[in-house]
Amino acid sequence: MARFIFVCGGVMSGIGKGVSTASIARLLKERGFRVTACKIDPYLNVDAGTMNPTEHGEVFVTEDGVECDQDIGNYERFLGQDIPRENYMTTGLIYQTVIERERNLEYEGKCVEVIPHIPEEVIRRLDRAGKKAKADFVLVEIGGTVGEYQNALFLEAGRILRLQRPGDVLFVLVSYLPVPKLVGEMKTKPTQYAVRSMNTAGLQPDIIIARSVVPLDEPRKKKISIFCNIAPEDVISAPDIKSIYEIPLNFERDHLSERLLLKFGIKAKKRSLGEWDVFVKKMRRANKPETPAVRIGIVGKYFGTGNFVLSDSYISVIEAVKHATWHFGKRPEIEWLNAEEYEGNPSSLKLLKRFDGIIVPGGFGSRGVEGKIAVIRFCRVSNIPFFGLCYGMQLATVEFARHACRLRDAHTTEVKGAAAHPVIHTLPEQLVNIKERRLGGSMRLGAYTCALKPGTKSYKAHGSALISERHRHRYEFNGDFRDQLETCGLIVSGVNTERNLVEIIELRGHPFFVGTQFHPEFKSRPLAPHPLFIEFIRAGIKKSRMHAPEKAGARR
Repeated sequence: MARFIFVCGGVMSGIGKGVSTASIARLLKERGFRVTACKIDPYLNVDAGTMNPTEHGEVFVTEDGVECDQDIGNYERFLGQDIPRENYMTTGLIYQTVIERERNLEYEGKCVEVIPHIPEEVIRRLDRAGKKAKADFVLVEIGGTVGEYQNALFLEAGRILRLQRPGDVLFVLVSYLPVPKLVGEMKTKPTQYAVRSMNTAGLQPDIIIARSVVPLDEPRKKKISIFCNIAPEDVISAPDIKSIYEIPLNFERDHLSERLLLKFGIKAKKRSLGEWDVFVKKMRRANKPETPAVRIGIVGKYFGTGNFVLSDSYISVIEAVKHATWHFGKRPEIEWLNAEEYEGNPSSLKLLKRFDGIIVPGGFGSRGVEGKIAVIRFCRVSNIPFFGLCYGMQLATVEFARHACRLRDAHTTEVKGAAAHPVIHTLPEQLVNIKERRLGGSMRLGAYTCALKPGTKSYKAHGSALISERHRHRYEFNGDFRDQLETCGLIVSGVNTERNLVEIIELRGHPFFVGTQFHPEFKSRPLAPHPLFIEFIRAGIKKSRMHAPEKAGARR
């Protein structure tokens, strides 16, 4: 049976539970074990699909079509393997399942209660995830921070599992140690209280990952050891670092994987961080200030949250750009561009020339649409490498129809339902879903096959006639306009042959002008960048070399 490692958060959110979980998983995989990772979100939402990206971050989509938390994307990128639907659960999903089972008399007339039936359902799902992956270890990240009532039932599931399977369950607490600027000293007290909160739930952390702006020193390590009832060598220093991909190597400086295996009573297999080590070294060289940069602008609308920028809204796009740029040994520079600033402002478009490539990622709704269309047109006529993802592909179709085919009223029915030329529209089943308000989990989701047209950039990038890519959308390219758009010069280079749905568009004679109905960023990994992102960055590097003297600095 699989062994379980629960990863909890202490003091505050956003300190890196997800990447810590992914890093531990990677370390155990490098030791030769079979590993999988699960995420538990303490929301009543059944999945992450209905959550606002500016509040929750990116919605990641699995191969089998689950809309889930962005941490699943980190697990996939670090482990280099797909994570299935069994590995994601929310409070809403667990309650829904228990209630459905009760209605089906699966509890055989018992009084169904929050305790023990909710924790038992969590354990049942974790066991199923472990069995499906044939895993030696299952990493379980519990969302939120200890002490919140929202995640108490999941901590209880861990407590019950540990009671049932002594020696097969460990707990890792990722806790924050602040260094107040005016005090100038790292403080352990918040972590002490976080451990006390775990203790009140009947749990004691086996490992504490001490997150802070600087490395943990010996006095602080000893203090945590004494007051948190843990050995000093089980306190792992986790200072801020430039890249999340360095975290596994950082953890190993304190022998984290060895400590975990020791606690399980397992003889540690020889650690071999071969591929990962090579990748990190290449990434570090590429990120040096003197390394030539590739400047990429991302035009979106899910950046702003008050006075702050939430880059997590497009985290998979960001990582895919980095993977492909590091592949060439170049330094990625990414700048956020607000789509609304380009609406009715032609002078601002000229500033786009300083970029080596522009991405218009996925999104929903009408806000910023005309700004995105203006950017796409400028990239098309100015030969700036352009990559449109999902909504970006749809708006590229709208732009081409309007200005290359002179269909002035061309639009997507998502924005203008009565458009005279609805080049992007809804499929019949989606019209029913919209009408009946069946919106959660009802989009075209997960992996679909795509046949590529020989001789196109997309075919060349993949080197294959048939690919599989992940989707998350409700609107599609309207096939009634395909012939007309192709006559004007649009190339349909990828099609889902099962339903004759357009998946990829591109232009001939342009350095790189490609739009995908799917989300290629979901399948990009540090050790295997996505082929289309590689070709996009390749075109950007070529532009950079041609126009290097014209470049102005861009902020990360």
